[in-house]
Amino acid sequence: MSVKQLPSYLKTFFSIIALILMVSCEKKIETIKKSDIESMPSQIARDFETIYSDSGLIQLIMRSPVMERYTDRKSPYSEFRKGIEVLFYDGRDTPVASLKSKYARYTEDKKIWELKDSVTAVNEKKEILETELLYWDQQKELVYTDRFVRITSDEQIVMGTGLEADPRFTRWKIRNVSATIYLKDEE
Repeated sequence: MSVKQLPSYLKTFFSIIALILMVSCEKKIETIKKSDIESMPSQIARDFETIYSDSGLIQLIMRSPVMERYTDRKSPYSEFRKGIEVLFYDGRDTPVASLKSKYARYTEDKKIWELKDSVTAVNEKKEILETELLYWDQQKELVYTDRFVRITSDEQIVMGTGLEADPRFTRWKIRNVSATIYLKDEE
């Protein structure tokens, strides 16, 4: 029996089934494409380096192996999945402080940095801050965490939970000090 010999109601039935299958597949493909596009970054930069300057004087240099920007969101952000390094300058050619982590995320509308995994900051006095999570609120000019921190200087190591500091890490305060180890004996 050929298609021409089928009763008209069967032809109509098979046509409707075929149409339903095509439309349902189209919607699924469209949904998949849309969700894939929404999860993809709008920009990707490899071997990323940005230099911030004021009146021709370098203020900081930021580097990362990969930066991904997500601008098609309610709250746009940049993600540095392979880590970030920031070198702070004081108008000279030599960096005076640094900040490193294995992961970073910058939320553009809130101007907040989130640094995770092996976060290390070194200030102008060569004090070293180590923690696993650190936030940098650029609007409030505040660096903070509620996690364990260790600050090492030439004289001592201070450990505790929670920290607040200025962005250059020149003034800092550990909220709950758990230990202080003095490295130099008094003479």
